[in-house]
Amino acid sequence: MTTPSTDTRTIHVAHSPDSDDAFMFYALAEDKIDTGGLRYVHELQDIESLNQRARRGELEVTAVSIHAYAYLADTYALLPHGASMGDRYGPRLVARTPMGARGPGGRANVKGKRIAVPGPLTSAYLALRLYEPEFEAVMTPFDQIEDAVLDGAVDLGLLIHEGQLTYGDRGLHLVADMGEWWFGETGLPLPLGGNVVRKDLGTELTRAISRHLRASIAYALAHRTGALDHAMRFARGLDRGKADEFVGMYVNDWTLDYGERGRAAVRLLLERGHAAGIIPHRVDVEFVDD
Repeated sequence: MTTPSTDTRTIHVAHSPDSDDAFMFYALAEDKIDTGGLRYVHELQDIESLNQRARRGELEVTAVSIHAYAYLADTYALLPHGASMGDRYGPRLVARTPMGARGPGGRANVKGKRIAVPGPLTSAYLALRLYEPEFEAVMTPFDQIEDAVLDGAVDLGLLIHEGQLTYGDRGLHLVADMGEWWFGETGLPLPLGGNVVRKDLGTELTRAISRHLRASIAYALAHRTGALDHAMRFARGLDRGKADEFVGMYVNDWTLDYGERGRAAVRLLLERGHAAGIIPHRVDVEFVDD
């Protein structure tokens, strides 16, 4: 439990209203760990909204897309804990009807198509542009992409969050998995999201926040039942088994710490984005040292 303090400082932590983020922040949200003189207040918004708010420097600590970090590096540093990594899986490109072989041969099915994507700063969008740069992006709220595909408003849809597991239930068909493709290209996991902290908070406070975030993730992994109970409030219709599967995909050892391979993956994704002309400048990736 958090130790009461007469000198408490409030830190606003922003993240998506999704089962994996809820699982990750369970211990902080429910006062399961000692945070000393820090009190955490949680703000929940979709990831593209958080990306845009971070660009304006509004948030002290927030989840962001790794793609968005390219535009935040002057103001924010990446915390070493809290990553969402697609280890041979990731955002999934789907269609109403089967479209033949996936993988490199599947790019012919993508070129020139109208594709619903969850936002211009998402890592899903960056990965898709690297996979096949020539398509018409239709910016669509992530939870409306399946409907856009089913209604024929677009040719294809790029799914993030729980839709990666449920698209088949609605009769949609997989065209390409961005995480599987990225692993085939690089041998590395696809870095999708991370948590950043504003640099103006200073070294001591930043390190305390980093320790608390790691402790929250470790607590959830060690107390999975309670953490999953909490996460089910944000599971958007997933049954408990699928919610547990989804949480396991994105809250795991990678989330406790990027490690050298994870950090290399972040740098490589941003480097390739710059080399392809998607990101207009080179990115100096800075991780907090706790």
